[in-house]
Amino acid sequence: MKRIDTTKPFLPVRIAVMTVSDTRTLETDKSGQILVDRLQAAGHVLAARSIEPDDADRIVARLEEWIADPQIDVVITSGGTGVTGRDVTPEAFERVIEKRIEGFGELFRMLSYQKIGTSTIQSRALAGVARGTYLFALPGSSGAVKDGWDDILVFQLDSRHMPCNFVELMPRLQER
Repeated sequence: MKRIDTTKPFLPVRIAVMTVSDTRTLETDKSGQILVDRLQAAGHVLAARSIEPDDADRIVARLEEWIADPQIDVVITSGGTGVTGRDVTPEAFERVIEKRIEGFGELFRMLSYQKIGTSTIQSRALAGVARGTYLFALPGSSGAVKDGWDDILVFQLDSRHMPCNFVELMPRLQER
């Protein structure tokens, strides 16, 4: 159920977008551009953008850089979540995540199943938190990033979404 409480203020989130691909450039990165367009249309701020090769060390290095940046609240990646030998985004995420958000991947695959059937089993979409930064890994297809944003993230990254959302938890992510 998608409920927005219009009496609450909208709080823009600073989001970095990373495309994981050996072949895409900023000019050909359709999925990354879809995320940029959607997050900005929702009122959020594009804090950074990059394209990284399918190399776990390079992905981790960029994630670490962005996690350490106080001007980045959320990182969304596109690509590298499949099961081929070059798909290493989940392995890179596992190296930096402190807490997994198990329901994200489960919900993504449930919603995706309604559109692409059993092919969704090939997705290893996942999410977690690292040092107060949310991390979301989506598959690289334009349909997958639309589904991940339109059906999940646009609501969970909206401070007005009820009964709860990720934004309201941001001040408490580093509690001990």
